[in-house]
Amino acid sequence: MSGVDLYWMAGSVLTGLGVYGLLANPHLLQKLLGLNLLGSGIFLLFGAIARRGAGAGLGGDPVPQALVITAIVVAFSATAIAIALLMRLHAEEGSASLEDPDPPAEGNEE
Repeated sequence: MSGVDLYWMAGSVLTGLGVYGLLANPHLLQKLLGLNLLGSGIFLLFGAIARRGAGAGLGGDPVPQALVITAIVVAFSATAIAIALLMRLHAEEGSASLEDPDPPAEGNEE
């Protein structure tokens, strides 16, 4: 197994875990962590794509590498904004979840 194969597998696993975290968890902070895992997996996949010419003795492709560096900065700033919004939501509502705190009672539908 080569290093590129390891990047492909790790990126695929992180992407899968991120999608599962987005779909399975009702809490917004856990969804945010799932989104960060998804992004990290995609960054690894782009890194593996950037190294596709290295086996032939060529250097890595600089375009995907530049995209990944830019995406890391954007993801960090978007995560910081999302955490600030989650903290504000928790302060205002007392909870930062998408679950309904008081489900309607049986037979009492309005």
